[in-house]
Amino acid sequence: MTDLSAFIAGLPKAELHVHIEGTFEPELMYALAQRNDVAFAYESVEALRAAYKFGNLQDFLDLYYQGMGVLLTGQDFYDLAMAYFRRAAAQNVRHAEIMFDPQGHTERGVPFQTMIDGLWRAKADAEAQFGMTISMILSFLRHLDEASALRTLEEAQPWRDRFIGVGLDSSEKGHPPSKFKNVFARAHDLGLKAVAHAGEEGPPEYVWEALNLLRVHRIDHGNRALEDAALVKRLAAEKIPLTVCPLSNLRLCVVDDMRQHPLRRMLQAGLVATVNSDDPAYFGGYVNENYTAVQQALDLTRDEILALAENGFRAAFIDEAAKQRHVAALRAYAIYESMS
Repeated sequence: MTDLSAFIAGLPKAELHVHIEGTFEPELMYALAQRNDVAFAYESVEALRAAYKFGNLQDFLDLYYQGMGVLLTGQDFYDLAMAYFRRAAAQNVRHAEIMFDPQGHTERGVPFQTMIDGLWRAKADAEAQFGMTISMILSFLRHLDEASALRTLEEAQPWRDRFIGVGLDSSEKGHPPSKFKNVFARAHDLGLKAVAHAGEEGPPEYVWEALNLLRVHRIDHGNRALEDAALVKRLAAEKIPLTVCPLSNLRLCVVDDMRQHPLRRMLQAGLVATVNSDDPAYFGGYVNENYTAVQQALDLTRDEILALAENGFRAAFIDEAAKQRHVAALRAYAIYESMS
């Protein structure tokens, strides 16, 4: 088995599937709970970190939403986002597309403007300090009804210039993409990009629905698409990217062992698979740790790692010139590393 950890660490990358609320490290969560005088179920950082263990998606989501409750001010959202951007920059993430969940905040009384202003200020500061580019994707919570999603999209209109697309996340089982076809149609009318979680815990039919009814540009996760040969053929033919999250899949028991992860099979099937961290504070690692874990488990080659990184830039919602610049930098890095 080849150790490519150092090569991965220096690799220029894009991250396309990360929930900003899922970057909430226990130390920061506990500090904000104290700063905002929020009643909290955990008496110490250590007790909180011990709770970052769960057996399935719903167990994780229960803690995820509890953690959101300490985010009250614009400064809170700024601190959360800057902590992620700082880590991402240190791991050579050159472009990040972060998802945020407005309903998880507005439904508990936090104004949309408070949240978006804090995130936007962090984006501006991170781009200036770290030289990275950042875009935001407004995600709908699928366990809520479509009417709530439609209200959220309309409420967001004064800040339409601050997000590039919409997504669909939260509990997948029992909440098919078809439930949200009207709000995604509205998003398309507004010129927004569209992504959706599908085929993580839900069946391949959910991926079909995301493609046909929501008209998504990317599938978030998509693991179970491999169960349907016709679906794999379509995803490959149309070059629909999959934003794959290996450590998330392991921690949420989508795969029982990283050696069973389908990432290599995705590449072999001609799919545009990418590597991302999803909710890194909860799942044991940021983007470099995800690359390294799956590389070691599947013994991925240097060329396969490069293909995954290149897919990340090609799947990003950036213009063609920017994609070419990033891919050129990636290839230059690979040549330099091969000679050193």
